[in-house]
Amino acid sequence: MLEVLTKGFRAARQRLRGETALTEANIDTALRDLRRALLEGDVSLDVAKRFLARVKEKTLGQVVKLKAGGGEAQVRVSAGDHFTRICQEELTELMGGGDPSLNLGGKVPAVILLVGLQGSGKTTTAAKLARNLKEAGHRPLLVAADIYRPAAIDQLKLLGERLSIPVFSEDSADAPGICTRGVGHARANGHDVVLLDTAGRLVVDEPLMRELEKIAGRTKPNETLLICDAMIGQEAVTTATAFHERLELTGAILTKMDGDARGGAALSVREVTGVPIKFVGMGEGLDRLEPFRPDAIASRILGMGDVEGLMDDFSRVIEDEAKAEEDARRALQGEFDFEMFLDQIQTLQKMGPLGDLVAKLPFFQEGGLPEGPIDDSEFRKAKTLIQSMTREERRRPSLVERDSSRRRRICKGSGSSPKELKELLNKYQMMRNLMGLLGEQAGGGLMARIPGMKRAAQLAQLRNMDPAALAGGAGLGPMGLPGAGGLPAGFPGQPTPRRSPKVDRTKQKSKRKAARKARKRGKR
Repeated sequence: MLEVLTKGFRAARQRLRGETALTEANIDTALRDLRRALLEGDVSLDVAKRFLARVKEKTLGQVVKLKAGGGEAQVRVSAGDHFTRICQEELTELMGGGDPSLNLGGKVPAVILLVGLQGSGKTTTAAKLARNLKEAGHRPLLVAADIYRPAAIDQLKLLGERLSIPVFSEDSADAPGICTRGVGHARANGHDVVLLDTAGRLVVDEPLMRELEKIAGRTKPNETLLICDAMIGQEAVTTATAFHERLELTGAILTKMDGDARGGAALSVREVTGVPIKFVGMGEGLDRLEPFRPDAIASRILGMGDVEGLMDDFSRVIEDEAKAEEDARRALQGEFDFEMFLDQIQTLQKMGPLGDLVAKLPFFQEGGLPEGPIDDSEFRKAKTLIQSMTREERRRPSLVERDSSRRRRICKGSGSSPKELKELLNKYQMMRNLMGLLGEQAGGGLMARIPGMKRAAQLAQLRNMDPAALAGGAGLGPMGLPGAGGLPAGFPGQPTPRRSPKVDRTKQKSKRKAARKARKRGKR
């Protein structure tokens, strides 16, 4: 997601490569790339203008030091690093602000009113939100108040059944009445949160708004959330403005965020309404509704990944932490087998599309991510091959590596070719060797040799560095995470430090030997 914006910010940063000061001339050049990226990303023109003006005001006249920190923690920085830092601050402010948590205090039950255009994903989002609330210890009730869209009520009932969450519905054409009675039903049956799934239209019209105003007037919702399709671009601004003027929105939820290559809605909705974006839909699964973290989105737009989000993904899918720790200990001791390999594959599949996971890793941002979606088929092939092995073969991979008859049987049982099995064995061997080396050198040494790890360590050192070390009197805020601002040279998009030329030791030795001989001849 957000590839268009990421490319634009990367191009702007490259414009400042090698610069030691942020001047009006080089800033204007960089801002032209940003302006083009923002408009191509479907960001509202007014929002783009205000954002660029704030970035220019903050960056103009900054004097940049070429080095920051001291001793081993010293890193090279540039004007592009400072520019990136300021852009992240402004992007975070642009998308942040307000309280992102749900207001469920006060009356019981708390009422959450979901509004939006038809096709924006209100019904699915209602179910996802109910699931999140149930996992947090609440007793939610879904109310089916979309009386116009065919099968909308049946869809909500089906989703509620899958989640074991009750759904209140009536055979009535009175949507405000259904919502009022739904709240009463929740109060009588011990539900502490009610989610009202209302009707939408293809466009904002007067009958729709009057109906929603009646529902809001009768139920007095704690939260009125706009469900907005992230892929509608600049239309999101018009939609958000129209709903906010009539209903006083308290927040927004962006759906289909995983399919949005532009990102205009994410950057525009909060700016034009002033209400926070509270959640984002990152896939079709009912578990794919995530809290919106503006700092993480800003980091991804700037091509620096989202390590915190990646760790949250791991925490969400790991069911047995004790087993995970034990497996990690065994793997580091060289006991890595195909059963552990299969567990890793299944864990990654639960975390979502592979492309989304890779986009959260800062080490894969250099030169940009691959064009188009990243294929998950390798996971499926590996899983099929491993599941075609016997339990003994999974626990003792050497049996497969040494016995050609076993390999033929596994290929036949999985419908795979010998080449695909050979590739799996190579990947397994590489992973086992890596785990063994990590176990042997856990105290240091190896991690710095893994591509990207040394850069990550440098970023960790930058987090708490005094901002004054980065810019003379700039008064910049503390370093962000992950890799926000102050990026070390050599990090994705940053200039690679010049290396000393290699010295030919043999030639040097020969020269010294010749010099000694000449001195001896002179003495004679």
